[in-house]
Amino acid sequence: MGKEKYLDVYVSTLNYDEILADIEKRMAAGEKSTIVAVNPEKLIAANKDENVKQLINSATYQIPDGIGVVLASKLKGGRITSRVTGIDMMERLIELSAKKGYRVFLYGAKEEVVKKAKENLEAKYPGLQIVGYSNGYVNDYDSLVKKINESNADILFVALGSPRQELWIKTYMNDLNVKVMQGVGGSFDVFAGHVKRAPKLFRNLGLEWFYRLVTDPKRFKRQLALPKFLWKVLWEKPSAE
Repeated sequence: MGKEKYLDVYVSTLNYDEILADIEKRMAAGEKSTIVAVNPEKLIAANKDENVKQLINSATYQIPDGIGVVLASKLKGGRITSRVTGIDMMERLIELSAKKGYRVFLYGAKEEVVKKAKENLEAKYPGLQIVGYSNGYVNDYDSLVKKINESNADILFVALGSPRQELWIKTYMNDLNVKVMQGVGGSFDVFAGHVKRAPKLFRNLGLEWFYRLVTDPKRFKRQLALPKFLWKVLWEKPSAE
């Protein structure tokens, strides 16, 4: 599987279609797959914290969610040509599930958010089987794992925020019968209609980060991770496998 390495963290070079094809192949073989979205903020955090680094590197797919990762690959002559965002990856998997009959479970966010996200996704994708959901305020994880397994879900989306969601997946993946697990951050809020995404023009131009900054200036400090990340990357050579 094609990957590049930045600040000692793996990033997948596959696009949406290639990831979906690979996932289906792994599902047919009975293999489990995990998906984690990677952006400059996470890469900087991983560079400082070995546990975060291992958490990201242990995933099956580290998708290039941030435009900074795409820029870094271009600067270093890599093969990543476009973003693979967490929310769009989730929707591609939802669309695939509706077509192929894969069963989906949603875990995370507030009760009204996850419930509304479920209703909206089922309305948008006829035939979609969301076989269960749970809000993100569960304390009894053993009961939750049992509930997910009893639903016979094939795909699990976890919306607890990063890196908590990735840590939860890594902790319980061997106890879960699902084949695909993805941490999706605030995606349920978007599908529930509680949060608006950047207009498509901004997304296509790789300027979703700018739209978020303009609409929420408090994000300024977080956005400083982008130039810091690119500066660090310029002084290292990416390794591919």
